[in-house]
Amino acid sequence: MYLSRAFIPTIKEIPSEAQIASHRLMLRAGLVRQTSAGIYAWLPLGLRVLRNIERIVREEQNAAGAQEVLMPTIQPAELWKESGRYDDYGKEMLRIVDRHEREMLYGPTNEEMITDLFRQSVKSYRDLPINLYHIQWKFRDEVRPRFGVMRGREFLMKDAYSFDADHAGAVRSYRAMMLAYMRTFQRLGLKAIPMVADTGPIGGDLSHEFIVLAPTGESQVYYDASFEGVDYLAGGNSPDLDKFFADITSRYAATDEKHDTAKWAEVPEASRREGRGIEVGHIFYFGTKYTKAMNVQITGSDGKLFHPEMGSYGIGVSRLVGAAIEASHDDAGIIWPDAIAPFKAAILNLKNGDAACDGLCLDLYGKLDGEALYDDRADRAGVKFNDADLMGHPWQIIVGPRGAAAGKVELKRRATGERAEVSPEDALSKVLG
Repeated sequence: MYLSRAFIPTIKEIPSEAQIASHRLMLRAGLVRQTSAGIYAWLPLGLRVLRNIERIVREEQNAAGAQEVLMPTIQPAELWKESGRYDDYGKEMLRIVDRHEREMLYGPTNEEMITDLFRQSVKSYRDLPINLYHIQWKFRDEVRPRFGVMRGREFLMKDAYSFDADHAGAVRSYRAMMLAYMRTFQRLGLKAIPMVADTGPIGGDLSHEFIVLAPTGESQVYYDASFEGVDYLAGGNSPDLDKFFADITSRYAATDEKHDTAKWAEVPEASRREGRGIEVGHIFYFGTKYTKAMNVQITGSDGKLFHPEMGSYGIGVSRLVGAAIEASHDDAGIIWPDAIAPFKAAILNLKNGDAACDGLCLDLYGKLDGEALYDDRADRAGVKFNDADLMGHPWQIIVGPRGAAAGKVELKRRATGERAEVSPEDALSKVLG
């Protein structure tokens, strides 16, 4: 993408309505624009990040055996009345009456709808286990939406739902999703810690939330430093889920609401870590809560009817954009993890019109094959440096007339600020990994 033609409306001023770093930087870097309270339009740069996160989430869900569907945003109220949650959910639910006086709602979650879809199609235990997920926009009418996409009213979420024949199967599904989440966050380049959590309005009796560590997080967290060295991608295609779960739950981790000072004292002092964190995912096992409430029964191996066991598994895809910025930024701007950056590199042409600079920039741009943002504007070098830092691309390839004449470029790593004069070939090798 040529920056001179791109719709990336950066701004110099700090927006007065933005209270936290991610909100300020998403507005300043031209990732989003607010359309009403708690609702945002995603502009090209922000949408690329959103799609990168979505892609990794999808790949890990598929690898764990979940199957993708797409459920509508508008749901019939009768399903929620059937489960008993319609009146309980409160004012966060956006309720609608259509022209035929039918009560509808903009879905804040999908337990009822997926349970209804399941009962329409599945009749035998032989069809289990099943795990279905979708990535869809949700709406919760927050009384005080704030902090940009971190606590908006409309948000993009991945939610998965498992159905199993018995408790043991449901626990396996829960553990498989827990591992998929840890793999997902590692691939996203984020440090996430699973913590025992309350079940809230979803219900159930087994629940973990996933906290991304960030200095500006809303929760105080306590955890064992041994979490930091675990490689969740090393297990291959046939992980030992029992071993994984036993290991991960043996390490201390808690938010301030669940903090146990006696158990914390058992953690070696050198391994104790405290900080702030942002919730970006939540998983629940809730047994037959919904299949009983909605009278979902299928035939078991003994020929008798039974209520399948369920779990649900959510990841805040749009919230992860804000969380990644909160976890990784500096005074100059965003510092994207490589896996989710909108572009792998920014190419900065410091002298437009110079034949050597133009030729070298175009050659690099072509070889990066859509993975570079080419700053071909006629602005001063300082403007280009500032915008590149603000947008946070992992690499900057800086092309000036003296270097271009000598067949060299300057390569800057955004995360560290390190600069080195290298050949174009070496720059490409670094950027493409």
